[in-house]
Amino acid sequence: MLSVKIQTIEKQVRVLDQGDLAAFRDWFTKYDSKVWEQKIKKDVRAGKLDKFAREARAAYKAGKTTKL
Repeated sequence: MLSVKIQTIEKQVRVLDQGDLAAFRDWFTKYDSKVWEQKIKKDVRAGKLDKFAREARAAYKAGKTTKL
């Protein structure tokens, strides 16, 4: 179930004109990317991605990767 805050935001977004919706979409995309980047950096510092890095390096050394 959505919180009252989310329901309120949804209602407000639904009534935006095309220009305001485009501006909101642009802002939110940038905001969401920034939040995601901060989470990734935090996870890297905490070592949460170390296992994946080791697996990727092992696959590369074993010749199990392909060039992009």
